[in-house]
Amino acid sequence: MKRLLSYMCAYKKESILGPLFKMLEASFELFVPLVVASMVDVGIANRSVSYVVRMGGLLLLLAVIGLTCSLTAQYFAAKAATGTATALRNNLFSHIGTLSYTEIDTIGTSTLITRMTSDINQVQNGINMTLRLLLRSPFVVFGAMIMAFTVDAHTAMVFAVTIPVLCVVVFGIMLISMPLYQSVQKQLDKVLLTTRENLMGVRVIRAFNRQANEREKFEEENGSLVKLQVFVGKISALLNPVTYVIINIATVAVIWVGAKRVDVGMISQGKVIALVNYMSQILVELIKMANLIILISKAVACMRRVDSVFAIESSIEEKTHENKTQDVKEKKQEISAETAKVEFDHVDFTYAGAKSDSLTDISFKAMKGQTIGVIGGTGSGKSTLVNLIPRFYDVREGKVLIDGEDVRDLPLTELRHTIGVVPQRAVLFKGTLRDNMRWGKEDATDEEIWHALDVAQARDFIEAKGEGLDLVIDQGGHNLSGGQRQRLTIARALVRDPQILIMDDSASALDFATDARLRKAIRENTKDMTVFIVSQRATTIRNADTILVLDDGKLAGMGSHKQLLKECDVYREICLSQLSKEEVERDEQ
Repeated sequence: MKRLLSYMCAYKKESILGPLFKMLEASFELFVPLVVASMVDVGIANRSVSYVVRMGGLLLLLAVIGLTCSLTAQYFAAKAATGTATALRNNLFSHIGTLSYTEIDTIGTSTLITRMTSDINQVQNGINMTLRLLLRSPFVVFGAMIMAFTVDAHTAMVFAVTIPVLCVVVFGIMLISMPLYQSVQKQLDKVLLTTRENLMGVRVIRAFNRQANEREKFEEENGSLVKLQVFVGKISALLNPVTYVIINIATVAVIWVGAKRVDVGMISQGKVIALVNYMSQILVELIKMANLIILISKAVACMRRVDSVFAIESSIEEKTHENKTQDVKEKKQEISAETAKVEFDHVDFTYAGAKSDSLTDISFKAMKGQTIGVIGGTGSGKSTLVNLIPRFYDVREGKVLIDGEDVRDLPLTELRHTIGVVPQRAVLFKGTLRDNMRWGKEDATDEEIWHALDVAQARDFIEAKGEGLDLVIDQGGHNLSGGQRQRLTIARALVRDPQILIMDDSASALDFATDARLRKAIRENTKDMTVFIVSQRATTIRNADTILVLDDGKLAGMGSHKQLLKECDVYREICLSQLSKEEVERDEQ
């Protein structure tokens, strides 16, 4: 809650004025029963129409003033709530952006989306209603009791007995129900996760005729959520009827005691009406307070969940000591031709929560201008290896060096600016083609973009669409084929003109002819660029300067295509599974 209060400090004025105007509204509301009593005792009793009209005008004035105060309070409360939620959401988004792949993999994207949306929205509603009602409702409850004593102390003793009983009932039910709301939110996360998985994998589900199974799974998860909500609802539902019963009994008692005192001339009928009105005010405000407590309990639970994300620190720590950037620049100027562009020095890596290493004792050097092929079976660690270069993950043991400098000692911005990454899953963003291409270089000219599209073998289909660089890309690039998306992501990386280009199985959707043209164009246009090509195809990496063969996280072989065919059984098996025996034997010669 400290974090939330720190955000609200920016809206001190609104947080004070909101409750203040609500208190003013409540103050005017407390005078209404007295005015009504005066109308009955004086105006109606004396048949004075003018007096009734005057009191009616006073009631109207009180209503106008109360409405003005209420609207003003709601304005300040809404401003404070929306402003706090906006700042909280912005900072949470920024914090998530600092997390490494390790933390994001652990938390899960569906959980993060829930925290960003429904949880913060719940916090916003909680702030809004708290500023409006937290002080107003208790003020009206106790103010009504005090005003009742000013009307008639003897009859008001009913209030003195009723209010403590109501407080015990209200807060007792709340103490029971509040922990249960946390369980409801956890189950809601499971339902959202199931929903997201189904929406993301809808094509696969339909392809395997799993609709019925997935529907059963969803119904089970949703059923558990409903059971929890019903259980909590039953407990919370006791609040209103129990409160109404107590208040109605108290109202009957007020009328009973008041009637007796009217008979003996101790009080007037108007005062009895005022006392009943005060009891009704207490009923309304207690119901509001009960609902407010439920809302606050939900908001507190949601804020704790948001706080849990803020509490997670990135496992990737960036060294930011003074003059680091300048030191790095000076060292780069001293780099000799013998210094490896990328070097792995006895690297071990383990994913969070994994029982065994994903990479074990990986060592190799990639020189400037070289093309490095990475091949291996599924789960052998190919993508993991190249993800260590831009420092998406940190190694457990050993070092990853670029130009002789440990990547952990390099500023992340500078490190990743020198690297162009083409991810395994082609991701494009909603906007024009030009906008997507400028992710690699913000000030890229149209000529630079077209050149990158030429190298990526994307010009033909772009020109065929007739819109050029103004082609509108749907979210995720869903208006393009898989092969088209892959070529555009390659072009986006090339626009940056990086020193290191990483292509993580980024040509898997391309036909062999296009793949061959792409590799030739990259080789001819990358100049001094160090290129890493991760692929399942032997034909894609066979012409690489050095090929790394991974097997169960270990380096099974390293060398040229010809060398590995002779010396590495794992590589030879891969080639024999994809190429004819004659081709393999010819390449060996």
